[in-house]
Amino acid sequence: MIRISQIKVPVGSRENGLKDKIRKIVRTNEFVLEAIVKQSIDARDKSNLTYIYTVDISSPLEQIILNKNRNNNNIMSTYGEKYTFPVELNKKDCLSPVIVGAGPGGYFCGLYLARAGLKPIIVERGKAVTERTNDVESFWQGEDINPDSNVSFGEGGAGTFSDGKLNTGIKDKAGRIGAFIEDFISFGAPADIGYLNKPHVGTDELKKVLLNMRQEIISLGGEVHFNTKFIDYSIENQNIIVNTVNTQDNKNITFSTNALILAIGHSARDTFYSIYNKGLPMEAKSFAVGLRIEHPRTMIDESQYGSSKEAKSLPAADYKMTFRSSEGRSVYSFCMCPGGFVVNASSDHEQSVVNGMSNHGRNESNSNSAIVVGVTPEDFEREGFGTGVLAGVEFQKAYEKKAFIEGKGKIPVQLFKDFKANKPSSNFGNIAPNIKGEYTLSNLNNCLPVYVNNAIIEGISYYDNKLKGFAREDAVLSGIESRTSSPVRIIRGEDYMSEVKGIFPCGEGAGYAGGITSAAVDGIKVAEAVVTYINSL
Repeated sequence: MIRISQIKVPVGSRENGLKDKIRKIVRTNEFVLEAIVKQSIDARDKSNLTYIYTVDISSPLEQIILNKNRNNNNIMSTYGEKYTFPVELNKKDCLSPVIVGAGPGGYFCGLYLARAGLKPIIVERGKAVTERTNDVESFWQGEDINPDSNVSFGEGGAGTFSDGKLNTGIKDKAGRIGAFIEDFISFGAPADIGYLNKPHVGTDELKKVLLNMRQEIISLGGEVHFNTKFIDYSIENQNIIVNTVNTQDNKNITFSTNALILAIGHSARDTFYSIYNKGLPMEAKSFAVGLRIEHPRTMIDESQYGSSKEAKSLPAADYKMTFRSSEGRSVYSFCMCPGGFVVNASSDHEQSVVNGMSNHGRNESNSNSAIVVGVTPEDFEREGFGTGVLAGVEFQKAYEKKAFIEGKGKIPVQLFKDFKANKPSSNFGNIAPNIKGEYTLSNLNNCLPVYVNNAIIEGISYYDNKLKGFAREDAVLSGIESRTSSPVRIIRGEDYMSEVKGIFPCGEGAGYAGGITSAAVDGIKVAEAVVTYINSL
């Protein structure tokens, strides 16, 4: 197999153009395009929009092609090696591992444990994805929130009601990222996630993937228990007793296991308190808070691609912004959702939390992202929340409550010009908010610390130099975005195990991931560690 990279094809010619380019590079018609490995868009020259490809081809003339191009770093031999689970289970009579949380970390841990021959038990406080969707949509329409079934809790975790972005900054030489992508495609995700530079699934497609994934786990002997909330654990005769409660009938259920995987998600605050009180080693960590900003999708598209005929055939444009404020704080765009919605992502009463969500088509009228500012344990102490492990949790709770009060129970929104002037907005401009959930015009300055507000203003103003119109006065802000990552880290060693033998912190809530892909990969790593541990018993 030959891998060829940096193949440039003008937008508009696409597949025929790609094959023509390959033909010119290898100087023969005797080849088969086996796979598109990567596709990205080069829009630096708006008059010459270009796809850039990496492809794998096969050819009976492989060695001749390689010899002729031995000095070309963009042409090389590849063997297409794939990830294989590195541990074989040799202990057949062990107790089933118990996984707390059915997000990407928990589900992928469960999937690979089931494939290894174990029969994992997954407990999830929320509902299965179909029932969960009904709860979320009812909440967006004004009904009371279900604290156990919402945008944060339920099958698929917080990523289910998001853009479903799969791009990640992590590296994994073992091939776990590729294995995760292949699994997602096999469970029904669009095939293009296998090669797009910034792949995404979309909320609508994610739900189908989750159903198929659950079915495979169960077919391999695993169990998935919804409406089953983790309470705490105890140690008895070297076994871990996992205490849960059914949220529908309030009945207690216990599980005995040798391995407890805590894939609890970044919003499981009651669980943070529970395991902290049990003495499980944890530490506070930095995260970021800020506001969502909405612009017309057409404005973002034209700024990134130009206004040519070819540009109009491209997918909704994204952006990534970074900035260092005058006070030295990091300010950056987070979870950018082209052609998407802002959603009320609250997970309990008397809090206002927003997030972004897109369907696979990304064809809504507005594009949005969070503009967030880094905050640290030193900020938590300065704000009066102390120096404890859970100070960041208390910081989040306090400002989410302020946002709830400011919006009188609805999402508070404000125009950027009024946010700069520190006065409530009284009307919208030319941008109509595209928000899932009730909202009201307010003053978002009352929802976050002054140093965060100032940094957001500086950042948005600076980004206007990079993307014209970004700081337009009628850009719609909403708040607050406070769940960018977990406010704690549950400490684990190189064996992926906590100081408490048999407990494995996993994924984003445990502080070891930041998004669907990294959480899933961490789940696979933890599965490897769990099998290794069980073999040692």
